[in-house]
Amino acid sequence: VMFPLMLSLFLGASSSIWSLAPAAAFQLPPCQLINQTVSLEKEGCPKCHPVETTICSGHCITKDPVIKIPFSNVYQHVCTYRDLYYKTFELPDCPPGVDPTVTYPVALSCHCGRCAMDTS
Repeated sequence: VMFPLMLSLFLGASSSIWSLAPAAAFQLPPCQLINQTVSLEKEGCPKCHPVETTICSGHCITKDPVIKIPFSNVYQHVCTYRDLYYKTFELPDCPPGVDPTVTYPVALSCHCGRCAMDTS
């Protein structure tokens, strides 16, 4: 009689404790714009140069199906650019004959979507 009572008390207590865990586990930052310093460099130029830009960063909810259907595609969503533009920067101290211009992406907005290899 004592064992079922202890088991039910334990399960009741543990379920109230574990019910908090999923909420805490999903307190990850959402997919959003953040400011980030990136280093620009180019072959032939002597040093890299840090610039401030905006990038996409954060968590995207993904699902992995339990039942796998043959020949079906499963896409994992990543935090990626929705809108962006490219900014040009001229690296200092590049030797003559080396084009000192480099371009880098500046994110304007982000979303959770499939990874696009041309912009990610």
